[in-house]
Amino acid sequence: MKRLYRSRSQKMIAGVCGGIAEYFDADPTVIRVVYVIGSVLSVAFPGIIIYLILAFIIPSEY
Repeated sequence: MKRLYRSRSQKMIAGVCGGIAEYFDADPTVIRVVYVIGSVLSVAFPGIIIYLILAFIIPSEY
């Protein structure tokens, strides 16, 4: 069973995008670019809040 974790190997800030990329077997760079574009288009502030919430909610990889 797959579980969503924050990545230790593919992390830039907290590993949220890297963990999402590992979960979906995608390239972490693509996930990061999509996230940044989505954040900028939503005036950036909600994207930063969502990232911080996910960093606290998603457990770290062992």
